[in-house]
Amino acid sequence: MVRTAGADDVPALAAIAERSYRAAFAGILEQDVLQARDRMFFAERFASSWQRMLVAISEAKPAGFLLMSDSHIDMLFMDPDVRSRGGGALLLQEAERRGAKSLECFRDNHAARRFYERHGWQVERAYDREFAGKGRSFVLYVKG
Repeated sequence: MVRTAGADDVPALAAIAERSYRAAFAGILEQDVLQARDRMFFAERFASSWQRMLVAISEAKPAGFLLMSDSHIDMLFMDPDVRSRGGGALLLQEAERRGAKSLECFRDNHAARRFYERHGWQVERAYDREFAGKGRSFVLYVKG
């Protein structure tokens, strides 16, 4: 099930973000960058953005989330303990229904790229930009 987030979801979503971020980006980002993006970091970010978030529910509790700005997907993370059960696909489908047209992904995040491509997203362009104090390689996906 997918629903709109509420302010009371922020602590659970911040915990999911911390675990998922560290699991997904362990081979992409440096350890100090991963450590800095902890529950507090995400809770502060989500305190002002939870109104733009969707939550995937599994066994009556949050299992993942999607954050969207206008028609751009800013984040889509599933709890590593419940990945590959369809929650991410449901979040993506709901975001598309609500007008999602683009998203950015680390070029080397191969699992995420396979997921997006399996759901009909296409690379529009590859580029480098600064992220966490260093130049990083990204790809921009569009729904095609």
